[in-house]
Amino acid sequence: MNQPGNWSGAILGFIAVSLAVVTMALLWEAFQEWRRRRAVAEQIKHLSEGALGSSGSGEISLALLRGEDGEDPKWLQAVVAILPQRRDIAHLLEQANMSWSVGTYFLVTFGIAAAFGIAGMILVPVPLLPLGLAAAGAYLPYAYVRKRRTRRVDAFEKHFPEAIDLLGRSIRAGHALNSGLEVIAEELPDPVSTEFRQVFEEQKFGLPLRDSLLAMADRIPLVDTRIFVTAVMIQRESGGSLAEILDNLSYTIRERFKIRRQLKVYTAQGRLTGYLLAVLPIVMGVIIFTVSPEYMSVLFDESMGRVALGSAAVLQILGYLSIRKIIDIDI
Repeated sequence: MNQPGNWSGAILGFIAVSLAVVTMALLWEAFQEWRRRRAVAEQIKHLSEGALGSSGSGEISLALLRGEDGEDPKWLQAVVAILPQRRDIAHLLEQANMSWSVGTYFLVTFGIAAAFGIAGMILVPVPLLPLGLAAAGAYLPYAYVRKRRTRRVDAFEKHFPEAIDLLGRSIRAGHALNSGLEVIAEELPDPVSTEFRQVFEEQKFGLPLRDSLLAMADRIPLVDTRIFVTAVMIQRESGGSLAEILDNLSYTIRERFKIRRQLKVYTAQGRLTGYLLAVLPIVMGVIIFTVSPEYMSVLFDESMGRVALGSAAVLQILGYLSIRKIIDIDI
């Protein structure tokens, strides 16, 4: 039987490692911010002294604009270089608009995985359980970054039709495309303003508009963004009424929003069923454990009980993910 000391030791070990990870991450980010500020100050000093030619000035300006001045130390770069999926993680961090570097992400992932693994070793000395908990802890930073990216993309998509309308009105008023991008950056909320401001400033510092728009489409993985970028590039090459194209695109995006809202209404019962089936076993287990701890203690004390509990948790997660997959209709 697990003694209360095991639970308290597991909790204390988890808290200690978690606090160490958070402290390490905060200190690391503070150090990275200091290095970025120093690099920016040095580059601005070189620019003000006229030490660079025109091409060098443009490259440094773009580096300053995109925040490419701060890098991880050599030892961390060497560690990250041998890790798989580092490019995908860097792209995901950029889409989520997070200041983390790839090295910071892997440090946080390793620390949280170690915290969960140590807590599992103290709590239940079963070989597979600490590994499972460590894997779950390693997934948490990835899930957090994906959630940040999803929220940012959803916020962008919400205000994107308004940005297209504003750009179309600006073009009808006789303004250039660059002026319309600046108006969007000043008038609309984040993240739409942030993305269009970056496009405007990049092309102002010498980067071709095509490259800036393609970079925005890469940061915002939406079909609507790609259609917008394609329409603008085709219009600049072949001519035509860009304002009319933007009006049609805005109308199409709003109609897709209506269809998506209808789908959410139609699939509301399926989502509620998934949430209920996921929460009900946990609630019933807590209630039974509160009423009769001896009856539930078999699941924690006996090896077969722990195996059954772990299998139930895995099947519960798979069932919930299956329901989510069924009701997730992409349009």
